[in-house]
Amino acid sequence: MPKLFALVLAAGQGTRIGDSVPKQYIPVAGKPMMFHSIEALAAVARVERLFVVLAPLDRHWGEHDWSALPDKIEALFCGGARRSESVLNALKFLEARIARDDWVMVHDAARPCILTELIEQFLDEIGDDPVGGLLAVPLADTLKRGDENQRVAETIPRRDLWRAQTPQMFRYEMLRRGIEKKPDATDEAEAVQSIGYNAPKLVQGEDSNIKVTFAEDIQLAELILNMHGKIEL
Repeated sequence: MPKLFALVLAAGQGTRIGDSVPKQYIPVAGKPMMFHSIEALAAVARVERLFVVLAPLDRHWGEHDWSALPDKIEALFCGGARRSESVLNALKFLEARIARDDWVMVHDAARPCILTELIEQFLDEIGDDPVGGLLAVPLADTLKRGDENQRVAETIPRRDLWRAQTPQMFRYEMLRRGIEKKPDATDEAEAVQSIGYNAPKLVQGEDSNIKVTFAEDIQLAELILNMHGKIEL
């Protein structure tokens, strides 16, 4: 049976958040931001091993205590300057340990509010899908395309539009081939589509699975974690 491996991408610098340490290490509810997503993924029994993809010169990982997490977690100091490079570097590094048909599930360290229950649901719905898929949320807002003068140039119908989230999950060989062909892909689904797999499965996620981008998002993440019963404010 194919095995399931997880990558948590944590090699970025997160400059937009305006902090002196990389975003993934900023405290959220008293722990490094990425602790929460690592904990949620590691709690999934189907995950064989979880790899945290860090920058090659990361000096912060060793400064924190990760002993509360399961021992199936392993740090890889091979991250790149952008998302796709981090994924590809990790896949190359692990090529002797992951079979071509094994599943690789990729999640952002900056999405600390993911629930283990949602990950389990995601895996159940993907099942043995011939392509793989991703968590996503149907778009609820009306979209406007602006012109160079910040005037509305067009209203874009939101029907069938989704906001992509993570995790995203595909077979090892498929994902590697996709990123090698389209290294500028903004997510794994786009990379896989570049090699002809045009219909990754959309699994409905949750609005609470936010991506922390700006400083104000940290307080929102803590409120969500409190709502989920993960912390007490």
